[in-house]
Amino acid sequence: MKIVSNAERPDLQGPAPASLRDGWPAFVLRGEVPRVHRDAVAEYFPRYDVLLLDDDDTVLARATAVALSWDGETSSLPGGGYDGALVAAVTGHESGVVPDTLCVVAATVRADRTGGGLAGKVLTALRERAADDGLLRAIVPVRPTLKATYPLTSMEDFQRWSRADGLHLDPWIWTHQRLGATILGPAPRSMVVTGSVAEWERWTGMVFPQSGRYVVAGGLDLVAIDRERDQGVYEETNLWMRHPVRATSA
Repeated sequence: MKIVSNAERPDLQGPAPASLRDGWPAFVLRGEVPRVHRDAVAEYFPRYDVLLLDDDDTVLARATAVALSWDGETSSLPGGGYDGALVAAVTGHESGVVPDTLCVVAATVRADRTGGGLAGKVLTALRERAADDGLLRAIVPVRPTLKATYPLTSMEDFQRWSRADGLHLDPWIWTHQRLGATILGPAPRSMVVTGSVAEWERWTGMVFPQSGRYVVAGGLDLVAIDRERDQGVYEETNLWMRHPVRATSA
């Protein structure tokens, strides 16, 4: 296996392969902020879009990050989590702000290759690139996989759930912890998705007969449906974690 970036392999540029998108709910890919800033992120930060390939150049895992300015204080983390980090990175780059922090915004592994440590490899590769580029810090608005089973539980409560060995109950959170990451706190409104009622019914395969808040498959939080306004709004809370910039992969 080998690690490359879109900067090094422009022939691999483009949307993530379907094999990496299968585990994501359809609505997660519909946010307005990522849509508006997707091209700029690809243009400004291709070095931080890393791919793990096998000998046949099949993509096994991918992790994407942006570079932004952050002073290291939890109180000044990018407002809006994932969405806020994209905006801060793009506007900062366009304004000439010198970045000092890597923010990982996505990491995915082929469904048939999960559990083999591949996520750790691409996350470690990003941290090493950040260190090589002189960045001082690394943060992640983590989307915990187990949280979708508990959409009525606040992230503030969920972040404290741990196993007997001290690691978190959530496998994606403890993957980061095994790489040396620590929990900073919730990232409210990290990912906001707005659509018509018909769009939400298509994305979820559900019917929303009346206005209200609904549990949807794969959602970490509830979606608010307003039939009078013909609108559904999903505001997802993620969990900020901080990584050491350079450390040995677990």
